[in-house]
Amino acid sequence: MSLPQSQAGLQPKPRFYYGWIIVLLTFATLLVSAGIRSLPSILLVPFQNEFHWSRGSISSVISMGILLYGLVGPFSASMLLRFGVRKVVISSLALLAVSLAATPFIHALWQFNLLWGLVSGLATGMMANVLGVTVSNMWFVKRKGLVIGLLTASAATGQLLFLPLFAKMTADFGWRYAIFTAIAGVLLVLAAVAIWMRNHPYDVGAAAYGSSEIVKPTAFTGSLLLTPLRNLRLAMKNSTFWLLAGTFFFCGFSTNGLIGTHLIAACGDHGMVEVAAASLLAMMGLFDLFGTTISGWLSDHFDSRKLLFWYYGLRGLSLLFLPYALTATPAMLVVFSVFYGLDWIATVPPTAKLAGETFGKEKSGMIFGWIVVAHQLGASTAAYGAGVMRDWFGSYSQAFVIAGFVCFFAALMALRIRRSPAATIQAV
Repeated sequence: MSLPQSQAGLQPKPRFYYGWIIVLLTFATLLVSAGIRSLPSILLVPFQNEFHWSRGSISSVISMGILLYGLVGPFSASMLLRFGVRKVVISSLALLAVSLAATPFIHALWQFNLLWGLVSGLATGMMANVLGVTVSNMWFVKRKGLVIGLLTASAATGQLLFLPLFAKMTADFGWRYAIFTAIAGVLLVLAAVAIWMRNHPYDVGAAAYGSSEIVKPTAFTGSLLLTPLRNLRLAMKNSTFWLLAGTFFFCGFSTNGLIGTHLIAACGDHGMVEVAAASLLAMMGLFDLFGTTISGWLSDHFDSRKLLFWYYGLRGLSLLFLPYALTATPAMLVVFSVFYGLDWIATVPPTAKLAGETFGKEKSGMIFGWIVVAHQLGASTAAYGAGVMRDWFGSYSQAFVIAGFVCFFAALMALRIRRSPAATIQAV
């Protein structure tokens, strides 16, 4: 229900804020999207066995999907502003369902590349971190960091819920049944979004949380393709953008590109069954749900630069510990999963907050989308590179050690970010 322009202004605060329903729907959307994006880590070994594709070839498809998942982000931000969250999310979920429905019939590597490198990458990219940042900016003035942390944590929760289920179904019934389960999850969320999602607080006659004034959203008048590119050009003139993008490159390199893609296969190299290895990733997801949500709260109260320094430094230590954990007792892998899981994507809330402080509310979503592109470039590099190194050396240890040291470098980069926010970029 839209509020007439004449009624805009100060309104009494309702007992229940509809924005929390939007947060729940966005959480569910990001959760399912992340669960689908984690599915290739389950498919890697079954595809190698069934189709006789090399691990490097399969990794190249996963790498392409990860890259497009990030690359579409800035353009997703402009589409969310132009068409509204509801239409964009419904279209993306429908496209993802089509991609999943066609997957059981593939028999050639190019088909896997088309469905999971291109279509799935584009569809899930429209429902990536940019969606969470856009929703939080529209619906919240206060508690924004907490909301970003919660929505970011949904990626880890997606693995928590879906990876063990997918792994168990793959082991017991075959990978195609895991795909059918994923389709059901996508359709369920699509129905909920179609019924209850709204684009802006103004649509339900409410103000943003923490504000008492109902404001009609500003119409997006720029070009869907050119506006993100213009904002990228402006952002590139700011050193903070390069530091945030650089640290996020190493973030992607050390998380979903490496651990998210290859940990299950690495555990398999050391004799651990796929279901048990998937449970380790699920455990990481459980602890990251807490870690990233708490990180959102911390970013509302402490220096985000220092938070990033500690997050990257501790992650580097955990990755250097991983090769030892893989050859030691299972208890050591549990220790790694807990320690690494708390820090998995805890970097997102302080990074998003620094982007918002530097570039302003109107442009922060789009520019953060470009920062996420850097994240996915790093993830894509690690997803492909680690697979190739495994083919060369017969082990993932070298890739884990390299990732550990680049995290230390990212920690030092975080301290180079300006203490006081730069001037806000003017609207394009």
